Amino acid sequence: MRLPLRAALLACCCLGVPVGGVARAQQSPAVSADTVYGCVVCHADKRQAFVEGIHSERGIRCHDCHQGDPSATEIEPAHSGPFLGSPGKTEIVALCGSCHSDVERMRPFGIPTDQVTEYRTSRHGHLLLEQGNTDVPTCTDCHDAHTILPPDDARSSVYPARIPLTCAKCHADRERMAPYEIPTRQFADFRESAHGVALFEEGNFAAPSCVGCHGSHSALPPRVMQIGDVCGRCHVLVRREFEAGPHAAAAQDGRIAGCTACHDNHRTEAVPLEEIGATCTRCHATESAAAQTGAEIQELMVAASRDLDAAEEALARLGRAGRSVHTQSFRYQTARTAFLQLHQAQHSLNLERLEELSLRVGSISRDIRSAAEAVEEKRWEHKLLLVPIWFLALAGIVLAWFRLRDEMRRSKGATGEEESER
Repeated sequence: MRLPLRAALLACCCLGVPVGGVARAQQSPAVSADTVYGCVVCHADKRQAFVEGIHSERGIRCHDCHQGDPSATEIEPAHSGPFLGSPGKTEIVALCGSCHSDVERMRPFGIPTDQVTEYRTSRHGHLLLEQGNTDVPTCTDCHDAHTILPPDDARSSVYPARIPLTCAKCHADRERMAPYEIPTRQFADFRESAHGVALFEEGNFAAPSCVGCHGSHSALPPRVMQIGDVCGRCHVLVRREFEAGPHAAAAQDGRIAGCTACHDNHRTEAVPLEEIGATCTRCHATESAAAQTGAEIQELMVAASRDLDAAEEALARLGRAGRSVHTQSFRYQTARTAFLQLHQAQHSLNLERLEELSLRVGSISRDIRSAAEAVEEKRWEHKLLLVPIWFLALAGIVLAWFRLRDEMRRSKGATGEEESER
């Protein structure tokens, strides 16, 4: 027996079931309570989820995506005509694209209209649209089907800090990735990387997540020859130095994997200064000229690092001594800048330039340490000058004590003589 639509609607109202966007009625007139909108009779939960998203605020309703007849009073008429109940993954791409590829419709919101085109070029899109492989994600797998939230909403699955978690739903699933021989440690490695620490612990949204390197809708791993270009979008100065060195040609020819030849891709970290030489020997023979260059770079980097640490410690000593550190602080910042330039310039393998920067750090460090040592010498001189003063003061106290003792003895003697005469 078919359920009359209005009777069911009345029952929902009596039982307190959310209807027609009541939860967001105060936000937008487009989602105000509607007692004749038939979809909410059976799908009140979907409607409630939908009104929490951005689409409901723009007046989009169930039949805009699913079609059917929302004014019908019975289920079968409501699902009549060109009705799209639960669209498949391929249909979802076309459905979302019907609006999101419309330049006129998206222009007011500044939303790009090439997502579907990019998706077609991605590995996901190729597998789904050309091979019919439904293991891959479609629009609603990343953005949800009903509760679609803007990227700047912290609840959104595409909020910057949540993007790695969204990608990990599939890429950390061993069973799902096994047929494609794709590793599943990417998310775990990323969390421990410099990028992951910056994103998750420091809240730095400038740090790249998965989409920063692979793209979002056009998700693809960069080719070997493209890795330097991808990293160089953020690391501009490092890229400039790298392109000035001998490794650039090897990366362009695909003989080395650009930046990831020395740095891991997902577990990205700076190479420890004490391991620069060992890193070079991964590719170059230990006794080769290239390995020797690596050892010299390591020596320069380690020396500059020690000099910078020594300058910082000397600056702290000056502060503890109560001296003004204004000028020396500026000198220290100059040394620190040179050290950061040294970090970048090492990618050029230009030993002459690296030595110049290292000497600059060392020179400034020696000046700051000399200033601290001079202050400490003066402090010792002041202490030495106080020695005779303290000696004289102590001698005066001792003489005064002896004199007082003698006076006390004489006083006692005089008192004894008086008593004996009595």
